[in-house]
Amino acid sequence: PGHELTHRKKDKFDMFIGNWMLAFSWDCAFAIEHVYGHHKNVGLSKDPATAKRGESLYSFIMRAIYKEQIVAWKIEMARLKRRNHYFLSFDNKMIIGYFRSIIITVLAYYIGGIIGMSTFLLCAILAKSLLETINYSEHYGLVRLKGEPVCTRHSWNSNHAMSGIMLCNVNRHSSHHHSSNLKFWELDTLPKAPMLPHGYLAMLYIAIFLPFLYHRMMAKKLKEWDINYASEEEKKIASMPTFIT
Repeated sequence: PGHELTHRKKDKFDMFIGNWMLAFSWDCAFAIEHVYGHHKNVGLSKDPATAKRGESLYSFIMRAIYKEQIVAWKIEMARLKRRNHYFLSFDNKMIIGYFRSIIITVLAYYIGGIIGMSTFLLCAILAKSLLETINYSEHYGLVRLKGEPVCTRHSWNSNHAMSGIMLCNVNRHSSHHHSSNLKFWELDTLPKAPMLPHGYLAMLYIAIFLPFLYHRMMAKKLKEWDINYASEEEKKIASMPTFIT
C-alpha cells in the first residue's frame, strides 16, 4: 500500500499516509527513488531496483538498499537546489522521512522497552527485505537501451489471482510502468507482456529458499525473452559483463 499511495503525487493525503507507512520499515528513500529514479531508469545498469542476470537475491537486497539511499539523496538534493532550499531543513523529504521512522522507533521503545524496539526494528528489516525480494523478480535480468522508452517487455508479469490480491496487483507490472498514475485496481494485463513461470508470491519464496531453482527457471525465461522480446541492441547489452554477475 505504501508503494501504491506514494505514486499518487497529486493527492497530498494519500502521499502523507503512504510516507508514514514506509516509515515503519525505515524506507523513506523508496518514495523518492522509486517514483523519480526507478521508473525512469528501469532496465539500466545504474538502476538499483533492476536485478542483474545471475545476481543472488541476498546480494541484490544489500546493493539495492544501499544504492536506493544514495540515489534518493541525489534526487532530493537536486530538488532542494532547484528551489533554493537548505539541505538541513524540514523541506528535505529524506530528513522528514528519517524523523518519521525515529518517532515510530521511540514509540516502540516506550511501549515495549528494548525488546519492543528490537522487535520493531527486526520487523522493519524483514519488511524492507521482502519488498526488495519482490523488486528482485519484477525486472530480473531485463535490460533496456539508455534513451529508449520503457516498454511492456521491460517488466515480468503474472496473472495469478492470489498474487494480485496479496500484492495489490503489482504482478501486472508492465501496466504499472506504462501508467504509474493508475490505481492498483485499474491495472490490467498488457498484450505480449513477459510472464514469470509462476505467480509473484511463488517466485518470492523460490528466490528465498531455493535460489538454484530460481536461477534455473529464470535462465530459461531470459533465453525466451532474448529471442522473443529483446531488440538487437538489448541482446548486445544483455551479454555485457555489467549486466551479468
